[in-house]
Amino acid sequence: MQLFFFYFQNIGAFGGFIIYMACFMLILITIPTENYRRDTMKPIAPDALASIEFEVAWNHGNVSHTDTYLARKVNFWRDFFPKGFSEAMTGRQPGDIVNLEIPSDLLVPLHNPGLVKTVGLGQFNGNRDNGHDIVPAYGRFYPKGRLTGMPGIFKDNVAPFRFLETEGTRFYADLNHPLAGKPVQMKARVVKVFDKIAERGGSSVAWLETVTDGPGIQARANGRATDFFAAHPFARSDTRPDSVFYEKPRMVNHIDSRARAVITDLYRRLVPENARVLDLMSSMNSHLPEDRSFAKVTGLGMNAEELAANPRLTDSEVHDLNTTPVLPFDDESFDAVVCTASIEYLTDPFALFDEVARVLTKSGVFVVTFSNRWFPPKVTRIWEEIHEFERMGLVLEYFLVPETYDNISTFSMRGLARPADDKYYPDFPESDPVYAVWGYKK
Repeated sequence: MQLFFFYFQNIGAFGGFIIYMACFMLILITIPTENYRRDTMKPIAPDALASIEFEVAWNHGNVSHTDTYLARKVNFWRDFFPKGFSEAMTGRQPGDIVNLEIPSDLLVPLHNPGLVKTVGLGQFNGNRDNGHDIVPAYGRFYPKGRLTGMPGIFKDNVAPFRFLETEGTRFYADLNHPLAGKPVQMKARVVKVFDKIAERGGSSVAWLETVTDGPGIQARANGRATDFFAAHPFARSDTRPDSVFYEKPRMVNHIDSRARAVITDLYRRLVPENARVLDLMSSMNSHLPEDRSFAKVTGLGMNAEELAANPRLTDSEVHDLNTTPVLPFDDESFDAVVCTASIEYLTDPFALFDEVARVLTKSGVFVVTFSNRWFPPKVTRIWEEIHEFERMGLVLEYFLVPETYDNISTFSMRGLARPADDKYYPDFPESDPVYAVWGYKK
């Protein structure tokens, strides 16, 4: 108040009033507006607020899938859940893991044969603004809004449907949920429980619909390979040699620190201690755990300065895999190969996956991780056009087609909070999603 009277005397009544109101508004915006206090260790109550990590696990076609989602503000009083969920979570504390005994038909609808429709090819709208018309292909997912003349489907409907076999001028469109008919197991891990101060209303969330929005899209249809490879899928907007594009070093991380930590944890789990590791399409960071030692870590990348800045590499080599998709290493010279946030730039991925199998020891692991960020001039056309979960399906084909890999798995992590030090915070509140596919040499 003394500050207010000082300005009142020196700049007049109106100026003093403006300063006073500014101070008052500053005080207001510093008062917490959320209706909970963070980081309590109280157990979940029927009206609690909590942060819960959901894990959806399912198998399909000899591939294991695990999709995780962090629901950061679950309101047990207001949000929607299947019968029995709230009862199963009541009394749980941070760190507790609950196997949810929820029937599959309550997680996702049962597969309905009546939702596999016969549609005229002329009813598929393949127009694109970028000049590349979409040519529908077997096993691919497209927004339902691309179907015209279909009862109950509107133009802006982004829910996916699957394109199946064609018969003359018609095709089969599967409108079922991508997880329909797949046995699903779900776990819930309590991360935090918040102490609610008051209930102020607001929107309700059907969290399990959010968690299962995407999973299932990465799987093949009816055991048949998904056709990602029509209409020049590996074309790129920048046709110059990659050596020109990568001539100057880019000392930047391509995903935020929280997403990088998820990748590091995955490598900690999958890459054996004391392994001989090949970091494929490497740069200044190998994302390998610092608390693990390895016999060697070899980096293969496009820029010598970036490789020299990588503290985990014991040796490195500059090599353009799009010009020469042959690895300059002996047979069975590595126990593990990792490829981080780079698979989307390959123009001959099948040749490279054959080469990785050659340089891996028997039962050696190949782990591919990626997110939804890339260099637009050099990313392949197919990568830009497909759903985020379909990108796991694309990488799955790289593993499945050669028939040289076994025990193949996929993994996704979404919903984490974007770290405040990231340049895209707070415009994008969620951390970069992490997707992974891995397999072992037969």
